[in-house]
Amino acid sequence: MSPDHALALFAGLFRVTLLVSGPILIAALVGGVVVGILQTATQINESSIAYAVKGAVVLATLLLLGPTIAASVVTYTRTTLESVALVVR
Repeated sequence: MSPDHALALFAGLFRVTLLVSGPILIAALVGGVVVGILQTATQINESSIAYAVKGAVVLATLLLLGPTIAASVVTYTRTTLESVALVVR
């Protein structure tokens, strides 16, 4: 295995990690900020509301983007397993 190939595998790993975790984290962030603004405006300071909204937003994001996320993980895994022959040499 050449250093360039190893670097390409690690770059692909980081790209897939960002593609998998990025949308979920961004959705939770936006949901939390919106709930925080609404709670500040209405002066309702119940922490369970924020958790419920974040959970619902993350679940909706996973339902909408789940197939795309799974396809990117499967593609990366397939590419990595196919390159095992290059690593063993």
